[in-house]
Amino acid sequence: MKVLSGLFSQYRGLRKEVYILFFGRIVTNMGSMVWPMLTMILNQKLGLEAFAISAVVVGGMVLMAPANLLGGRLADRRNKKNVIVVCDGVSILCYLICAAVPLGYASVGLMLAAGICQSMEWPSYNALIADLTLTRDRERAYSLEYLGANLGLVLSPTLAGLLFRDYLWLSFLISGLAIACSTALIFCFIRDITPVEDRSEAAAYQSAAEGVRLRQVLRENPVILLYLVFGALYGAIYAQYNYLMPLDMGRVHGADGALIFGTVSSLNCVVVVLFTPLITRLFRRMPETWKFFTGQCFIGAGYGLFLLLLGQIPVYYLAMLLFTWGEIFSTIGDGPYLTSRIPASHRGRVNAFVSVLATAMQGLCALSVGRIYERLSPTLAWGLVFALLLLSLILLLALVRRDRRAYPKLYSQK
Repeated sequence: MKVLSGLFSQYRGLRKEVYILFFGRIVTNMGSMVWPMLTMILNQKLGLEAFAISAVVVGGMVLMAPANLLGGRLADRRNKKNVIVVCDGVSILCYLICAAVPLGYASVGLMLAAGICQSMEWPSYNALIADLTLTRDRERAYSLEYLGANLGLVLSPTLAGLLFRDYLWLSFLISGLAIACSTALIFCFIRDITPVEDRSEAAAYQSAAEGVRLRQVLRENPVILLYLVFGALYGAIYAQYNYLMPLDMGRVHGADGALIFGTVSSLNCVVVVLFTPLITRLFRRMPETWKFFTGQCFIGAGYGLFLLLLGQIPVYYLAMLLFTWGEIFSTIGDGPYLTSRIPASHRGRVNAFVSVLATAMQGLCALSVGRIYERLSPTLAWGLVFALLLLSLILLLALVRRDRRAYPKLYSQK
């Protein structure tokens, strides 16, 4: 008990608004049952093949790109709390309509609309956490939000797998009601979103740059461009967890694939809950760039194990353990990395730009992987994913070296 108390005590001392966002994230993700099942809905409920599924996913990504950019601009110029509440309101309406009407292509359209609104609010959510924390506390704050997201997700994928065959409409209803509860929590209890004043040496790179265009900020920070390329590759690689893995499970295990994938997804959340505080504590002095590198290695190991022993159900859970360790390392480094290196006035727009690049890469990868999977073989489709993973590791080695030279004041704090 003392060990657990020590791990969770690292989250003390943050502003109360951060804890409200944490609880809001828990409630929202308790109902996140639909998106993990999108591939299987399109495949097993609507009868689409791999390439058609990738086309639907890419179509949604194309629509999300301008929504992300708009969300980033709103995050930097409008009240971030209000942006989150309005976008959540539209998502709630979409899920409730999906619950009330027969499943069809209109339901998929509403799911995509809800996803677009969730993407639009993400720059505000991400920037708000940065606004509410000092640089030295930021990794703890992002770790806490990530922990909250997965506390809510622990049971929902398994429940979604159980409901998938006969009660899919109930998944939509639960998702809508859960987001409604979270939105009410944020609307009622978050009052003060005034950014903290950080005078530490580590905050030297975050001075506001009002009136400066985004492209100028990026031009003055060329190392960030290298990170953006890595981030896009990471997004495409990570996305195969919700694309190639369920496709392979459905191909090998048939109708049982949805339930198996649901339980594997739940394990992902359990591992995040159990290991995020531990990894955050043990590796708090590790630079974010090395966290990214370590994370990619674990993700590659997880995918490799899954592919080598496909069909052996117990192996899926070991593969997911490795994959999730990689996800934790990558996630706890991601938010602090960007927000510590860009002007506070541009956090929303930079986060939106990152999302757009990642979405574009995911779309290109999904189309390519879907075509290869359908026309050639699943093994070759996975081969493309591993090639992208190797490229990302090479880019990360360059980022490790150049980042220390570009932002020395951040490393003096380690």
